Amino acid sequence: MKHISSVQFFRQLQGWGIVSAVALVVSACTPNTYTKVPAGKGYEFFRYQPNQTAKISAHRGGGDLKGYPENCIESFAYLAKHLPVIIECDIDLTKDSVMVMMHDASLDRTTTGTGKLIERNYAELGQFRLEDNMGNATPYKIPTLEEVLRWGKNKVTFTLDVKRNVSFAKVVDMIHKTGAGDYVAVITYNAQDAAKLNKLDPNLMISVTIRNRAEYDRLRELGVPDNRMVAFVGVKEPDAELYKFLHEKGIACILGTLGNLDKQAAAKGDQVYKTFAQNGADIMSTDRPFEIAKVLYK
Repeated sequence: MKHISSVQFFRQLQGWGIVSAVALVVSACTPNTYTKVPAGKGYEFFRYQPNQTAKISAHRGGGDLKGYPENCIESFAYLAKHLPVIIECDIDLTKDSVMVMMHDASLDRTTTGTGKLIERNYAELGQFRLEDNMGNATPYKIPTLEEVLRWGKNKVTFTLDVKRNVSFAKVVDMIHKTGAGDYVAVITYNAQDAAKLNKLDPNLMISVTIRNRAEYDRLRELGVPDNRMVAFVGVKEPDAELYKFLHEKGIACILGTLGNLDKQAAAKGDQVYKTFAQNGADIMSTDRPFEIAKVLYK
């Protein structure tokens, strides 16, 4: 029999219309998969806690499974029914200033539409449908940030990637409007933006890039407190000393396994995810959430 990877097997089962064996195994091990963060407890969810099982963050909220596009509520729901998950997703803006979930500036790759998102009014998006990463059209529409945040309460947590067209103030206003502050962290890529976010809402959890001590020191110089940071440590494993330093300050660490580390796991065996966790990764941002769950939750 020809050998196939677990991802290929998962996709093959989906193509046959059969529930994924991987998902069944994972859900059997995690009967209560929805993530319920009590009011006022967002900090406790995102902070570092010793001896806690590593968390899984689904990059773009999915997209690599047939029929489940990225940045789509239906994909988020599928994941959340099978494993406790953080949804990493992307926010961009329409011509009439509606915040919607979209990674690319263009509609071409992920929808049945074409052209730049910023040149379309929100009402125009209704004619388009989302496509999965294999190019298959689905029945699903482009969701708004408001719809996503309202859906996610008591189901998932989010890390929100804010694209260039969108102001942090507008995102924070929507977080307040939907009462989502306890189950979101907003992603930033530089210390200045992190400081801006902290001033907009000092209670908000912020994903900050910390790949070395200098990046941490800059954040502190600008007034970002330790208890509001979740540290993205990069897409390769950092030195053990950085993990130790951040953990001593109560800061949880996100390792971006998406890309090379996911490929390494696919080639060498998924047990390497357990090694990443043992080395200090508290959250793994991945394109292979089911494979990680199979290792962490077995």
